[in-house]
Amino acid sequence: MFLLKTDKARQELQPGGRRTLGQRERALLLMADGQRSVTDFGQLFGSRDEAGRVALHLVQEGYLHRSQPAAPAVQAAPAHEASPLEPPVAADVFDGKRSLATTRMFLFDLCERMFVRRDPVLAGQFREILRQARDRDSMLTAAAEMLGEIEKIAGAERAESIRERIDRLLPPELMH
Repeated sequence: MFLLKTDKARQELQPGGRRTLGQRERALLLMADGQRSVTDFGQLFGSRDEAGRVALHLVQEGYLHRSQPAAPAVQAAPAHEASPLEPPVAADVFDGKRSLATTRMFLFDLCERMFVRRDPVLAGQFREILRQARDRDSMLTAAAEMLGEIEKIAGAERAESIRERIDRLLPPELMH
C-alpha cells in the first residue's frame, strides 16, 4: 500500500501554518508521495510496526489516503512482517541500502517540494547544483546549501529533521 497526502496534510505542512502534529508525523507526511509504502517508513520510526501505527493514525485522521501501486501486485511477504494497515508485498521491502544516488534523488525531491512554488529561480539553481553533484563533497555542499535555505523558511527543527534523513541515506563513510 502506498500513501498520498490529502489537502489536510498539505495544509499541516505549510510554512508558518499552525502545526497540530509532531515532528515524526510531519516527517511521514513529507515523504508520503504515492511512491513509498508503510514499510519504507520503518527505518524512520525504528520499526515497521511503529511506522504502521503512525501511518494508520494519519489515515484515520484524514491526513493520508491509500493508493494502489502502479506496478502489478506481487506475492505477499511472510505474515510475521505484516503491518497494522495491510500485509506488505515483496516490492515494498526496504533493504536499507545507502548510496549517493539515493541521497541525490532525495535532494531533488526535496528541492521540488520546498522551493519550486516559493522560489522557482532558487529551485532551478539547486537543480543545477544537484545535476553537477556527482561526488561526496559536491553532494554534501549541495545538501548544506539547501538545508541553510530550509532553515530560513521552515526553521531549525525542520532543517535538522531533514539533515537526519540525509544522514540515514548517505553511506556511512560519507556522513559528515
